[in-house]
Order: sequence, then C-alpha cells, then structure tokens
Amino acid sequence: MRELTSNTFPPLWRRGVYEAMYRRRDVRRFLTRPVSDKLIRRILRAAHQAGSMGMMQPWNFLIIKDLGIKHRVKQEFIRANQEAGRVSEDERQRLDQNLTSEAIEQAPINLAVTCDRSRRGPPHVLGRHTVIDPDLFVTCCALQNLWLAARAEGVGVGWVNILDPSAMAGILGLPAGIVLVGYLCMGHVARFTDAPTLETAGGESRLSLESVLFYDHWGNRAPGTQSDAPSTRTTRSLPRGSPGT
Repeated sequence: MRELTSNTFPPLWRRGVYEAMYRRRDVRRFLTRPVSDKLIRRILRAAHQAGSMGMMQPWNFLIIKDLGIKHRVKQEFIRANQEAGRVSEDERQRLDQNLTSEAIEQAPINLAVTCDRSRRGPPHVLGRHTVIDPDLFVTCCALQNLWLAARAEGVGVGWVNILDPSAMAGILGLPAGIVLVGYLCMGHVARFTDAPTLETAGGESRLSLESVLFYDHWGNRAPGTQSDAPSTRTTRSLPRGSPGT
C-alpha cells in the first residue's frame, strides 16, 4: 500500500470515496444470486468501523436468510403500509409498496441493524447526560458506512422504512432495550440507476446545497441564495469540481 505523505488521500482514493456517496441508491430490485458470506462480512466490518461516542458501539447486525421470517416481515410491511395509506394515499406510495414487498423476499439477505441502548451507557459515556440519543445517532453512522461499502462492492441496499417496531421485535425476537434502527434488503443487482428512483419515477428532486446552508445563525444565507432551489444534477456523475474530476 502506498505510504501517504500528507493527510490528503491520493486522487484515486478520494474519487472512490466520493463516487460511493454520489452513486449510492436505495434499491428495490435484486438478483436472486447469493451474496457470499465473505463479502457480507467485509461490508459489516466497514459498518463496524463507524465512529461512536465513547466507543459505545451500540449496534448489532442480524442477518436474515430464512424465508419464513422474510415472509412474516413482508406481511408486516404490507399491513403497516396499508395503515399509513389511510393517512396518505398516492401513486408513489403504491409504487413503493409493490417494489418493497417483493424486495423483502427477493433479496438474498435481509439485515436488521439494531441499537442496544444499555451498552456502555451513562455514566460511562462522557456527555450522554446532556444528549440522550447518541447511541441511535452513531448506529445510523454504522448503517451509512454499510451502505457506502456495499455500493463500492456492487451490492444493492434498500431500506424498509414502514414497519411497526413492536411487531418487528416479536418477529425477530428482540429483547427489551434493543431498538430496530434499520431493516435492509441486500443483494446483487442488474444495474444501479443513474438517479434515485424518486427522481426518475416519483417526480422528486434533490434540494440544492445552498437551500439548506446557513452562516453563523439560523436563516442567514449567502447573498442571492434561493431557499428552495432544487439541484439540477440528476446523473450519476460527480459534480464539476469534486475530487477526482
């Protein structure tokens, strides 16, 4: 491995990091080809490298391959999604329900990412008495690490975000104090889309950075900034001026 002479990664390393971020997708269609245990463990090791306040490392990863459990999760998703549909019913929701319900059973791997809220908790973690949820925050950091590593390895990830926590605790046998943070479908894909599905099929667009950026205090924007301007980038290419371009 090349010895670094500064704190900056070499250009190819930097480009790889940014490519994973910009090309990450929430996947809903998977190939049935198995994902090797070696590859899954490599991805999970990357997730396990996430920063965690006081080294609390509150996450656990529950790998699910059992078809019976996947089917129960699928039925719970359909039930919860129908319940949500009573509040908000639109074409995007129906599209997501159809794609997600099939993905749960189609994906070779389902992965439950959990947070153990008692692991190295107060008073062992400095500062946790003022911010009570850093364990949930750092579990999300581990999940993002996982997502980016999976994208770099060509493995698709889809987050199933409409599930009842109590029902899922029963299905997965989660003990008290273990919180489900993310339920993921994982597997190889035929291709990754050039843009997120909600941009191409749902009509949504990513907000521009300027529209969410303030200086010194809330609401203080750079002169001439439009507060709700969408980003014009819809391709998978890195924006001009990004590392490696």
